[in-house]
Amino acid sequence: MSDQITQTGELKIIGAGFGRTGTLSLKAALEELGFGPCYHMTEVFNHPEHVPLWLAATNGERIDWHDIFTGYQATVDWPSCAFYEELMQVYPNAKVILTTRDPEAWYESAYNTIYQISRRMNQTTRARMMQLIAKRFFPGGPGIGRITRKLIWENTFSNRFEDKAYAIQIFNQHIEEVKQRVPPDKLLVYSVKEGWEPLCAFLGVDVPAGKPFPHLNERGNFAGNKIVERSRRIAVSAAIGVTTLLALALFFLRKCSK
Repeated sequence: MSDQITQTGELKIIGAGFGRTGTLSLKAALEELGFGPCYHMTEVFNHPEHVPLWLAATNGERIDWHDIFTGYQATVDWPSCAFYEELMQVYPNAKVILTTRDPEAWYESAYNTIYQISRRMNQTTRARMMQLIAKRFFPGGPGIGRITRKLIWENTFSNRFEDKAYAIQIFNQHIEEVKQRVPPDKLLVYSVKEGWEPLCAFLGVDVPAGKPFPHLNERGNFAGNKIVERSRRIAVSAAIGVTTLLALALFFLRKCSK
């Protein structure tokens, strides 16, 4: 493995690819190669203190990126992919990995996972109850909702994500902009379907012997779905518990009044 792996204290890899392009698989692969820990949207669940920083950056305010990335060697996925140019200035020695995917497959995946989660968490009284429960059990969850709404649906897709042609146009435009703005010697345009070889060659490390490339976060295992489902179960259990307590209270009141 290269000397890069033994260095610490700054980002060495910046992921510029949108979410749902294999970013969780890439996170696991980079950590397997020694470039960990790797930041990903899932990290915000464990670091709710990062939410105000991401929202400030989303609103165009200047932040100290070290307040988020100290201790991390890599970052992929949203929200950081939207700030790859700023991160390149702060970490000039970092390499950039642009994860790509068939645009039609990407849109279907994004629409049926992160977009639907956002819609569910913004609708109905039950959804608001689920948000309160999510805040209790997943402190960073509501913050991720705010970041997702502002950074992805508003800033990136101009609240037009349901317009498939427009969303795919933005997706393709982002890929071309990254190719133009990142020096070729620092950029890897990469699909996780390619496996270890191009990734390891780019990073100057050996392919892990006997280790299959990780393929994580398929739609059925999408982390957001699990969180929403757990919140839903807790909400249902809470509602049943409250109803039961009210019924018992009414029973004893009636019994005492006789």
